[in-house]
Amino acid sequence: MAFTDKVTAKDFPKMDKEYQDLLVRVLTIQADCEIGGPNIYVPQGWTGPRAPTPEDLWKMGKTATEEVDHFRKFNRLLNDLGRDASWVIWRPRNERYVEAFRADMPTWADVAVFGFLMDRVGRYQLEEFIDCSYLPVSEILPDILKEEEGHVNYGTMKLIELCRTPEGREEAQAALNRWYPLALDSFGQSESRRSERYIYWGLKRRTNAQQRQEFMAEVEPLIRKMGLQVPDPLAGRKYL
Repeated sequence: MAFTDKVTAKDFPKMDKEYQDLLVRVLTIQADCEIGGPNIYVPQGWTGPRAPTPEDLWKMGKTATEEVDHFRKFNRLLNDLGRDASWVIWRPRNERYVEAFRADMPTWADVAVFGFLMDRVGRYQLEEFIDCSYLPVSEILPDILKEEEGHVNYGTMKLIELCRTPEGREEAQAALNRWYPLALDSFGQSESRRSERYIYWGLKRRTNAQQRQEFMAEVEPLIRKMGLQVPDPLAGRKYL
């Protein structure tokens, strides 16, 4: 039977070694992902001179600040367990846990598609913690989810704006083609034993394959509604 107890930081040392390892791993990966976005769009100037309007500059700066704060909150959870993920702040981009955070954002359309797709992936990953077995996550989750949904909405709005002109739609399609396989790969291998163990210990609710299928069912109608083509879901993929 799956594990159904609720665990606090005080309980952590008494937990099964597998639970301890999985909890530390998933919190560290989440911390790495939260800092991963700012490590792409901040150095590439989208919070600076490349932002197309003052309003976009403000929003990108706000988004970066919120993502750094999300990192801080997850790192505090690790600190309570006697661990620390501060080292991921300075981690080279090509060593990030998730492939998408190693990519570049050459155009403003990439920024929009990142919000539309990757922040939505982030929302899916955070939703896995809803009512999870580790109680301290529940205390930080509502505000983070609300802000993440704001990032998704902003990316969606900017993508819709781009699609109003033929030139913008072409740029948006090119960015979508770049990011769609990265977004799908971000859920990991469909057949993952570790994913099953996360579910067993109450740290996640869905398998990688379930998350990916639900994600595709959500975004594909939105892509078509914008007048864009849904990229081949198997093209350019590394994790099936």
